[in-house]
Amino acid sequence: MALAERDFTAYGPSHWVVLALFAVGAIGFVWLGRAHPGLGPSRVLAVLVLGVQLSIQLYSMAPSRFALDHSLPLQLSDFAGYVTAYALWSHRRWAFTLTYYWGLTLSVQALVSPALRGPDFPDVSFLGFWAVHLLVVWAAIYLTWGRRMRPDWRGYRLAVAVTVAWAATMLVFNAVVGSNYGFLNSKPTVDSLLDVLGPWPWYVVWELVLVIVVWALMTLPWVRVREPSVPR
Repeated sequence: MALAERDFTAYGPSHWVVLALFAVGAIGFVWLGRAHPGLGPSRVLAVLVLGVQLSIQLYSMAPSRFALDHSLPLQLSDFAGYVTAYALWSHRRWAFTLTYYWGLTLSVQALVSPALRGPDFPDVSFLGFWAVHLLVVWAAIYLTWGRRMRPDWRGYRLAVAVTVAWAATMLVFNAVVGSNYGFLNSKPTVDSLLDVLGPWPWYVVWELVLVIVVWALMTLPWVRVREPSVPR
């Protein structure tokens, strides 16, 4: 007799396994970056991230699943996957910067409060969701603490400008086609941080304020460490 298919539940057994895997992987990627500083491991990771992101995209855009309101690669997590792959391959500062801010806040939020509805492990949607989010966060950790790349205020301004431009574009696009990319036009149907930020459109405003403040706090320690001490 076949087992009944179970739906994913936040903080159910599979979610706890994912969070444990995340913790172990984070430590492993820091070790990898410090023990093997060449570009080889980084580029292998880049190919892996790109392969996962493209696979998810092709799966979601298959004719039997395609829908204009959710299949296009317009989520910030989609952009994060491609930017992360480029950051790992090239170590370009702008790509690292976006990976750092997007990965360590927005992708981490997806780990803590996943907007995932549907079958539990080992469903393809389950595997794809967690694979891309875990890899982006691990890449941010790998580049920052493993390869010792550092954000600065210039990168902070770039990340804020790019994210605001994306949000403004998606607000208009969502309104035109009736979609909800980025959950900018309505909240997700599962519990999330947005639930405590008020109704639309105020939760979008407060989310932007929160991101700007948190990213500034994420920049400050690295900038202060690099500042030379001034003799008294």
